[in-house]
Amino acid sequence: MFCDIRQVFFSSDSLVTTAQPQNLHYFAYICGKMLFAFRKYMNIPFDSSWAESLSPELEKAHMQSLKAFLRHEKDRGKIIFPHSDLWFNALNSTPLNRVKVVILGQDPYPTPGHAHGLCFSVQPEVRPIPKSLINIYKELNTDLGINNQHGNLQNWANQGVLLLNSVLTVESGLANSHQGKGWEVFTDKVISVVNELDRPLVFVLWGAYAQKKGAMIDEKRHLVIRSPHPSPLSAYRGFFGSKPFSQINGFLQRHGQDEIDWRV
Repeated sequence: MFCDIRQVFFSSDSLVTTAQPQNLHYFAYICGKMLFAFRKYMNIPFDSSWAESLSPELEKAHMQSLKAFLRHEKDRGKIIFPHSDLWFNALNSTPLNRVKVVILGQDPYPTPGHAHGLCFSVQPEVRPIPKSLINIYKELNTDLGINNQHGNLQNWANQGVLLLNSVLTVESGLANSHQGKGWEVFTDKVISVVNELDRPLVFVLWGAYAQKKGAMIDEKRHLVIRSPHPSPLSAYRGFFGSKPFSQINGFLQRHGQDEIDWRV
């Protein structure tokens, strides 16, 4: 259940007091208590590497509004994807200190059994593979000669590819149904946090939606790869032939980081 975050973190009987932190050790202690409360009451594992930067976001109005919306939808019997355990799977799978690449998506697949919290990715048994991901794989094969056979991108995430949707939930059968409910503000903060890291990263922005969301990225420090979306409606307008995977690995290699093994 998506709990009342303000009550959990900031009520008078909360684990967090109103006292101001006196030093970094105290602040880290309080962040740890907040993370413990978050995991206990929301029953959603949230990787600790993100806690200091993202925990304050949880008290804000957009999260309160989002909580109310999701609770209302659940009360009406609506089916929401992915399962709540996987809402933050992208952050869970790719800790902040391991992020090398960010690929931005839009919202989860609304098809039952598909969404699991990583953009463009599906569960390994899903057939057929979604068309946009088929086109991603076509370009990967052309670029690096890799021929992936299933649609689960967990191995990419485990290597430091943050597969982040702008919106982290969706109603079954209704694409874009949870847009404008608060997730976009939260994921803007995620992008901002990653953008401020002191190491060069790669941001992959496929399509106008991702490119608009990524407008805050500092291109003096990071590589930004832009192209049309891999959807069948737009892939032939410049996605095919863009060679994003070799661009990413070349950039990582030049900056002393391990390349991504794009096999799944």
